[in-house]
Order: sequence, then structure tokens, then C-alpha cells
Amino acid sequence: MTPAGRELPDQRRAVIWDTLVRNGSSRIADLAGVLNVTPTTVRRDLALMEEAGLVERLHGGARAIVTADPAAGIEGSLTQAVAWNGRPGARLAMFVPALDFYWPTVARSAEAMARSHGLQFLLRGGSYESVDERPTLRPIYDSPDCVGVIIAPNIDGPQAEEVLEWIHSQATPSVLVERQAVLTSTGLPLESVTTDFPLGAAMAVRHLLALGHRRLALVSTPTSPHAEGIATGFGQTCAEQGLTARQALAFDIPDNRQAGFTAALEEVIDRLTTAGVTGLLVHSDREAMNLVQQLEARGLTVPQDISLVAYDDEVASLFSPALTAVRPARESIGQTAVALMVARLAEPARTVHRVLISPELFVRDSTAPPPD
Repeated sequence: MTPAGRELPDQRRAVIWDTLVRNGSSRIADLAGVLNVTPTTVRRDLALMEEAGLVERLHGGARAIVTADPAAGIEGSLTQAVAWNGRPGARLAMFVPALDFYWPTVARSAEAMARSHGLQFLLRGGSYESVDERPTLRPIYDSPDCVGVIIAPNIDGPQAEEVLEWIHSQATPSVLVERQAVLTSTGLPLESVTTDFPLGAAMAVRHLLALGHRRLALVSTPTSPHAEGIATGFGQTCAEQGLTARQALAFDIPDNRQAGFTAALEEVIDRLTTAGVTGLLVHSDREAMNLVQQLEARGLTVPQDISLVAYDDEVASLFSPALTAVRPARESIGQTAVALMVARLAEPARTVHRVLISPELFVRDSTAPPPD
């Protein structure tokens, strides 16, 4: 590394790019101070980077265009050579259990973040029913271009422990996304970024309680990898707020694509009405919308008779009534997964990080005070 102020132009522009990506934007005077060069030199570098579509010039500064591919401009000089040893065509892979509904937003944000760091991006999809992802993952890990894998494996299947041990044994580093895991053989955690699902459930419960509801229920699909966290948050918050077991019920239903879903909903509605429940948390959007429709078929309306909060907020706002919903920060999940990977590549021996991202509650038309 050459002394500050004597970097080669390519190295200098790499520092500028890295600074803009980390900070979002920066003043020319600040960049000049970091590099120990004149503002004129920084302006000249920014002009070239703007021509390459990497930055947007601002008054007195610039910001990074994070959807740009730095490797495509300035002859690839902005690739993070230190992080991935200058490997040409370095690629970050992402493997998720589905390519629809929840995951596209996570993947798009991860791709933009990866490209902002000069990495190509490979997306592959699996299945929630998969019990062993190794045959699909092996070619990804074995690829000479792959420098890291962001992955959402099945952590509840019969071979989950073996798969996780195998992932950990690979020379290519991994970051789990929307999954947490600790290796049973060593007790060591795997690097991960996840939504704080218990917190989201707590937000929903507190919202319903603030409206005056005192008989609540959770309706969820137990096959979801997030069901346990949501149930934990629901149960703990209800208990903390003084609700008894009769005031805080929980019901499992099949996935809305499984046989028996409609019959299960009918049974749940029978039990809800018998128990006098007026506030619901339903995971996920699809099940929530089906439940509203079944309630309407019974002559019950949302929110006049029953208030409902959906968990996921993928399409909840499009429904009628628009559903109050807990929304995981999907964009932040994807971006943070890539940030963890880039940090791991730059410092392979650093401490394992397990990041929790807080969701948000969006209040809409499906919640109101309980009926008199």
C-alpha cells in the first residue's frame, strides 16, 4: 500500500468508492482530507466515476449509485481486491427456499449491495420441503468464482444438523439469512442475519391491547421456519401484559396450499367465536386474507367484529380491508447479509456476528377497538 496521497489513481478511486458506499455520500473536502490530495484531484476522479455510472455528483460532494457494477467501469479498478484477493469475476451466491412471495425483495437488495462492492451475483432457489440441500449447493461452493454464499437452509429437517455441519466445513464462507443455527458438535454459532420475529409479534399484541382487546389469538402455520419465534413473542407478551391462558389462545393451521386448509380454518373460527376472541395475529398474509374471507362468509366483519394483524406484509395492504401488518425489513436483511459477508472476506478471523433486524408495524383498516 502506498502512503496516503501517493496512491495510484485506481487505488484512490477505490478508496473514494468504498467511502461513498459506507457513508451513502460524502463531501469533496472530506474525501480530499482522507486521501491527502487536492479537491481538484477528487473532482477529477468523481467526474470519471460519474461517466462510468458509479456515482451521482451533488453540490460539494457525491453519492454512490449502489445499483451500479463498479467492475464494469474504470477498467474494474473499484473491485474490492483486498476482500477477495483480486479474483476476476468474483461472485457472491444466494440460495433461498423459494423465488416468490417473501424472498424477491431480499434477493434484489442483496444483489444491489453485492454489485456496489464489485461482486457479481448468483441467485438459486430450492424448496421448503427439501431435507438435504447439499446436492444443489455443492456446485455453488465448488465454483472457483464463488467467494461467499448467503443461504437460507432448512434448519428443521431430519438432516439439518448434517447439512449445517457441511456448510460450516466449506472453505467458502457462508452467512445464514432469516435463519439462526448453532452447531451441535461444537456449540459454535453460524454467522447470520434474521428478523426479530418475537419482537414483531410483541408489536402486534401491544397494538391490539392498546385498542382495548383482552381476548387474543395467534393463528399460524407450524411448518413456517418463523412460526416458533412468532409464537414465542406472542406468548411472552401476552403473559407480561397479564393475559391468562384463556385470554391468549394459539391455533395451528396447514399452509393455505395444503389439503385440509379450509376445513382447518372453519374449525379455528368455531373455536375463536366460542372463546370470544376479538383480536387476531395471523401468519402469514395469505392465511390472514383467507381467514378474513371465511369470517365474512360467517357474517363476521373485520374490524367491526374481529380485529386482525397479519405477519409479513407482502400483499396485506392490497387486500380489502387493508390489513394492519408486521413487516420484516426485507431490504435491510439482504443488505446486511452482504455486509456481513464482505466484512468476513476482509477479515476471515473476525468474531462471528449474529444480527437481529427489527420489523415494523403498519396500522391500516383491519384493526379497531373491540365491539361493545
